[in-house]
Amino acid sequence: MEKIPLTDRKYVPTFIFVTSLFMLWGIAISMGDVLNRHFQKVLGVSLAQSGLVQFSIFGAYFVMGIPAGLFMRKYGYKNGVIVGLCLYALGAFLFIPAAGAESFGFFRIALFILACGLATLEAVAHPFTAALGDERKSEQRLNFSQTFNAVGTIIGPILGGVFILGDVLTGDTQADLFSVKMLYSAIGATVFIIAVAFWFTKVPPLQEARNATGTQRSYRDLFQYKHFKWAVVAQFFNVATQGGTWAFFINYAITYMPNMTDQHASYYFSLSMMMMLLGRVVGTYLMNFIAPNKLLALFCLGSIAMCLVISQHMGWLSFACLIGLQFTFSIMFPTIFGLGMKNLNDLREKASSFIVMGVVGGAVFPPIMGYVADKTSVATAYLLPIICYFMIFLFAVKFYKPQANKS
Repeated sequence: MEKIPLTDRKYVPTFIFVTSLFMLWGIAISMGDVLNRHFQKVLGVSLAQSGLVQFSIFGAYFVMGIPAGLFMRKYGYKNGVIVGLCLYALGAFLFIPAAGAESFGFFRIALFILACGLATLEAVAHPFTAALGDERKSEQRLNFSQTFNAVGTIIGPILGGVFILGDVLTGDTQADLFSVKMLYSAIGATVFIIAVAFWFTKVPPLQEARNATGTQRSYRDLFQYKHFKWAVVAQFFNVATQGGTWAFFINYAITYMPNMTDQHASYYFSLSMMMMLLGRVVGTYLMNFIAPNKLLALFCLGSIAMCLVISQHMGWLSFACLIGLQFTFSIMFPTIFGLGMKNLNDLREKASSFIVMGVVGGAVFPPIMGYVADKTSVATAYLLPIICYFMIFLFAVKFYKPQANKS
């Protein structure tokens, strides 16, 4: 049997850098869930209102999906990364005036701009990761790179737990928001330095070389591929459940686990992200033996079972399932992404924009879960993700039928 390498040797430096970007946006995404809880306590927002934190973050993906793709194709991979990093830094710096204004709305604007940077980075990184080697290994490459995204999601809650939720609230809003302001200032400065450093880094023009071959096809050509269209739908439901289950993790821990503090809950959230990291490592390995769509279906069934137990709030058993849910969830985003771009060749960049737009599910679902939690209970709200996992399961077993390249 022919042994196919994860990536070609000539692409290794680029692959390493692109993979490192996955960690950067992992930190930002998971920090949003810490902010969710902090804003509830400091700014007095409800569970449903706090879900608007995720609306601001994931809504940016819908807005920036196509513009980011168009910018990337016109100005290239390197410039796309630089713009993404600069927007990321700008959004982080806007936390300074937002804290000064003590405004939940201002914070959401800052998060939206920051997330526009994340969306740009994702629109660039995913198609390139998939393209850096043999297409038969594209899903495996994406899962490998997403492993480092999981590292970022581990770091985010730890930073939030230490620097934000670890502070004793004084009742003075300015004082209670000071740690948020300082942490995001440091993040903004770090990301901006990375952007400047990348400006002076030579990157092989891989994107331009790939786009220059063959006839340039249109969006109409892209939508002839049914497996791509269903991947967009599946990604919507995937990020919907991600946004919801992450947003109310800390609330679940505080509500149902005795003597749980916000800070300790954030550390358990970080532990759940470690489970996601483990799941991606295991999933990447299992794809050597199990077809990616079949493995995706199996992990969906595991997630449904976990949600059923979580909804019953049976003490440590349910909480352990909430932590373990990230293991079964782990491979979904990169696998759906890779399956959706199968056989698309020169349409990869266009496809990436639309699959990134599917992330808007994370904007829609948390407020709905928050509303259900306000009206019933946090545990009951965890029944809603079952709908999402079922839709992803259908994509994996029924609607994923890749068509041959039509170029």
